[in-house]
Amino acid sequence: MDLTPPTLTGKHIRMVPLSLDHHADLASVGLDPSLWRWIPYQVLTPDNMYKYIQTALAEQQRGVSMPFATCLADTGRAIGCTRYMNIDVPNKRVEIGSTWIAPSHQRTIVNTEAKYLMLRHAFETLDCNRVELKTDVLNEKSRNAILRIGAKEEGIFRQHVVCHDGRVRDSVYFSIIRSEWPEVKAGLEKKLAG
Repeated sequence: MDLTPPTLTGKHIRMVPLSLDHHADLASVGLDPSLWRWIPYQVLTPDNMYKYIQTALAEQQRGVSMPFATCLADTGRAIGCTRYMNIDVPNKRVEIGSTWIAPSHQRTIVNTEAKYLMLRHAFETLDCNRVELKTDVLNEKSRNAILRIGAKEEGIFRQHVVCHDGRVRDSVYFSIIRSEWPEVKAGLEKKLAG
């Protein structure tokens, strides 16, 4: 499994390897507290965003994460982040997570295209057997979005993560496996064409 971060190009967005060069763009769109409501940690200041990027890059160096900036195709401006994380090379498994998109681009084609590009790369280039996604059990918006892309809900990890405010979160796990990818891919391509 080649863990060199690629650039994934779609019609509306480009997923580019995350770097500290994205800090200004991400800090300008990513400090809204609503973005971090369901995330175990908070990114509410430019310094927090800098540390967030540094952490993602350190995970990349350790081979457990492949972070991307979600950039508009026409301007190159970064409007969010996501990553392959919890990379398990021997078992050909990755998780798509740590995903956020600027409020101005939520509920647009951006998230669908980002997931399509990442899933296609995971199954068709990285040769994954499985792609996982998870979210806070209370985050109905995210749960519905994950189901809409074609993932299957697998179950709830109880008392899974301690959040920034001390709440102990239950996490809902979803997955797409290799045999499901052709059907999921066709569904996402239909959404993107429509």
